[in-house]
Amino acid sequence: MTTKKVIVIVILAVILITGLTIAVLRFSTPEDTWLCQNGEWIKHGNPSAPQPSTPCPGGKPNVNQPLTNENININQEPQNQVNIIVDKPKINEEITSGYIIEGQAAGWYFEASFPIKLLDEAGKEITTIIAQAQSDWMTSDFVAFKATLNFSIDKDQNGILVFMKDNPSGLPENDQKYEMPIKLKAELMNIKIFFGNSIKNPNTMDCSLVYPVERKVPKTITTATAAINELLKGLTEEEKSVNYYTSINPGVRLQKVTIKDGTAYADFDEQLEFQVGGSCRVTNIRSQITQTLKQFSSIKNVVISINGRAEDILQP
Repeated sequence: MTTKKVIVIVILAVILITGLTIAVLRFSTPEDTWLCQNGEWIKHGNPSAPQPSTPCPGGKPNVNQPLTNENININQEPQNQVNIIVDKPKINEEITSGYIIEGQAAGWYFEASFPIKLLDEAGKEITTIIAQAQSDWMTSDFVAFKATLNFSIDKDQNGILVFMKDNPSGLPENDQKYEMPIKLKAELMNIKIFFGNSIKNPNTMDCSLVYPVERKVPKTITTATAAINELLKGLTEEEKSVNYYTSINPGVRLQKVTIKDGTAYADFDEQLEFQVGGSCRVTNIRSQITQTLKQFSSIKNVVISINGRAEDILQP
């Protein structure tokens, strides 16, 4: 038999085997179905059923499959992933400002600490705190840590704690983090802020007269600062409707409030006196700030300054 004939026979045999294979597949499987080929679901005909949601054997999971507790475990302990165990809080626990975070970490510390970020439900940073090692951190073993989480929010909301390995090298391959969903509970307190009122003080009979309105603000230890910042926000529409008014310019920024020996020192930026004239308006501005601060029993006197200067400011 010549070589040419052998080649022809081989080609005919290949064609025959291919034809038989196609026939077997065609008549041994339904026309309209999904077939798993090379790790992917392939349409065979025009199946009425949707693409299977289970992974095709040997292939990749269906990327359109929704994440459920059956295919992802959000409650798994993180130490198997990033060498950190969070004892407090638990996942989705409700916490308030001042909460003590506790846990253990291995190889996460630099100079005995690492950062923890608190994000709101939109991913915006609320605050960053520092976790401190509670014993010798220069070891490969797990070392306990603690951190106090203080935050200020005006309503209950979901949040995310992001535990971040301290990485002084800055190299991406040394980065590690663990994210934990939690629930943030707002703690509010009542304060008073003071405005003028054209009904209670008609024709501005006494420019020093100001009157309190109540506001709720996030609970904080810096109550004097919170009160002044609320004053600088200005009036609500409801307050305007009952004839309250403010003599303070819009856009004024409080730089700091310090309290010493019963005197509050309130420092503002230059916007406080921008184009401010007239003794009545100046008196009213001083009175609004002073009375807002003196609502607190620890404050007996108030000194107002602009960029640290108190002597020649707010002149008529």
